[in-house]
Amino acid sequence: MSAPTAATPATGGGSIVESLKRGVFWNYGGLYFFYFAIWQIFFSFHGLWFKQAGIGEGDIGLINTVMAITALCLQPLYGYLQDRLGLKKHLFSFVVLCGAMVGPFFVIAFPALAAWNVTGAAVVAGMYMSLVLLAGVSVVEAFNERASRANEFEYGHARLFGSIAGGTITAIGGWIWTNVNPDSIWWAASFCALVLGALLFVARVPHQAAENAAQGETSETKVTKDTIKGLLSNRSFVGFVVLMFGTAALYDVFDQQFSIYFEQHVNHGDPVSLFANVVTIQIFCEAAVMLVAPWFVNKIGAKRGLQLFAAILVIRVLGSAMVTTTEALIAWRLLAAIEMPLMLVSVMKYITRMFDVKISATAYMLGFGVAKSLGVAAFSLPFGHAYETIGFADAYLIMSVVIVGVTIIASFLMRNDKDLDDAPAADRGEPLERELVDA
Repeated sequence: MSAPTAATPATGGGSIVESLKRGVFWNYGGLYFFYFAIWQIFFSFHGLWFKQAGIGEGDIGLINTVMAITALCLQPLYGYLQDRLGLKKHLFSFVVLCGAMVGPFFVIAFPALAAWNVTGAAVVAGMYMSLVLLAGVSVVEAFNERASRANEFEYGHARLFGSIAGGTITAIGGWIWTNVNPDSIWWAASFCALVLGALLFVARVPHQAAENAAQGETSETKVTKDTIKGLLSNRSFVGFVVLMFGTAALYDVFDQQFSIYFEQHVNHGDPVSLFANVVTIQIFCEAAVMLVAPWFVNKIGAKRGLQLFAAILVIRVLGSAMVTTTEALIAWRLLAAIEMPLMLVSVMKYITRMFDVKISATAYMLGFGVAKSLGVAAFSLPFGHAYETIGFADAYLIMSVVIVGVTIIASFLMRNDKDLDDAPAADRGEPLERELVDA
C-alpha cells in the first residue's frame, strides 16, 4: 500500500462530522455493526445458554480454550493472506459464510453432538466459533483498518459502530431470551451475518484509494521469512505481545463467565434481563468513549493508552472479587466502556506507528491476534476450573496479580510512541532501524 501523505495518517483522518458526510464511512460502519452484533450475541449469552443446556463451567472454559487454540493456528496464515490480498474481500467473505451458519449449528447440530459426547461437542463448538469470532475478528479488524487508511477516515470513528451494535443487540437479545426463547438468539446471529454479507458485497474503495492500495501491494515490502524474523526480534513488538497475552486475553477470560457470577450475586428481579440491560448501557457508553478515544490516545501516546487499559482492567477484576453488591457489580461492568475503546485504538495506533504498515495485518495477527489467542488458550481452562473449585472471587484475585505482572514486564520492553505520528513506518525507517535509533 502506498504511503499516505502527512495529511492522511495511517489510521485515517478527519473529524467524525466530516466522516459522517461520506457514504463509504457508513458502509464500513455497517460492516462493523453487523459483525459485532454476532460477536455480542455469542459473548453476552453463550455462558448462560450453555449452562442451561447442562454444560458445566469447566466445559464452557474448554469451548473458549479450543476457540483460542484454533485462532492461534489460523491467525499467522490469515495475516499473511490478508497482507497479500490487501483490500480484496475473500477472507472476510469466508468469515461471513461461517457466521451465517451459527443458527443451524447451535439449534440443530450442537444438541445432537452434546447428546453423543459433551466434551466432543465443546471441542467442535470451539473450533467452529473460532472461525466466526476469535480468528474471524482479526480478518475483520485488519481489513477495515486497512480500508480506513485507504479511504482516509479515522479507524476509531468507524469502529464505534461495533460498540453501538453491541449495545443494541444485547438489549434485543435479552428481550428475545426472555420473551421468545433462548435458541432464537442464534437465529438472530445468522440474520446479522446475512446483512453483513450484503454490505460487504456493495462495499467499495474510491478509485484513487484502490489505485494507491494496488501500488502499495506491489511495492518492495513483502511478507517474507526475514520480515517475520525482523518483526519478532523487535523489542517493542515483543513487549506488545507480552502485554496482549496477559491483558487483552484476560479481558476476554474475565468476561467469559462474568454473567454467571453476576447472576449468583443478584437476588432480586430477573438477573438475566438486568445483566443484558447493564451490558447495553455499557456498550452505548463505550460508543461515546470511542468518539474521543482517537484524540485522547494521540494526546497521551498509544503505549500509555495500553497501560491505562491494563490499569482499569485490574481495578475491574479486583473490584469484582472484593465488592459484590448489585450496584458494585454494575459499576465494575460499566468500567468496560472505557477499557475497550482505549485498547482498540491504542493497539491499532501502536502497530501503525511502530511497525511497517505494509505488513500491518501480519503485525496485528501476530502481535494482537496470536498473542491474545495464546493467552485465552492458556487461561480459559485453568480459570474455568478455578471458578468451580476455589470460587469466582479467589480466581479473580489471582487474575489481577497476573495482569499487574505482565503489564510491568511489557512496559519495560515497549518503546514509547509519543513523539511519533501516524505516518507510515516505511517513511520513518524500518522497525529494526528505528530500534537502533531509539536505543
